[in-house]
Amino acid sequence: MPAIGKLDRRVTIQRASWQQNEFGEDIASWSEVITLWAMRADVRDGERLAAGEVGSRLQSRFTVRAFSTTRTVTPADRLRHESAVWNILGVKETAGGRNRFIEITAVRDADA
Repeated sequence: MPAIGKLDRRVTIQRASWQQNEFGEDIASWSEVITLWAMRADVRDGERLAAGEVGSRLQSRFTVRAFSTTRTVTPADRLRHESAVWNILGVKETAGGRNRFIEITAVRDADA
């Protein structure tokens, strides 16, 4: 369970609303759900080779305070931090302190 002072990163949770364009394709429009303080812990980085291109990814865990809005976050949402978009892989309650903190595991391209 982190001390409140360790929540030193500003993150924004975004949620998609879907619309169809003139060709019948689904287009996501992202809107901000909440901006809050978080603690970030990098857990994995790596490179991948796909279609002859090399890319790198960074996976991190963001710990935020648990309340009604953060309890609605799912992998369908995304997270913005330091001008980068992070895809949410999972959301769970932290082990330390029941209903006090939520842990969001997210990944982004490190090349961007």
